[in-house]
Amino acid sequence: MLTLLFILGMIGIFGRLLGFAFQMTWGIFKVLLTLIFLPVLLILMVIGGLIYIALPILAIIGIISLVATFDRESAS
Repeated sequence: MLTLLFILGMIGIFGRLLGFAFQMTWGIFKVLLTLIFLPVLLILMVIGGLIYIALPILAIIGIISLVATFDRESAS
């Protein structure tokens, strides 16, 4: 009986830790995507001659970040 309670406790604790690890991994991936992969992708697109695609993407991302910044400032 104690073994069953111990196993259930271990599953509960490590299940929560696994969920927390997935949340943290997703957050780190979003930061890496935003700070490293997206600028590198845009630079490679400009170097490769795709400035007509890279410039609108950059403008859209800039507008979204401005709106998010103003929304965050008005909320606090």
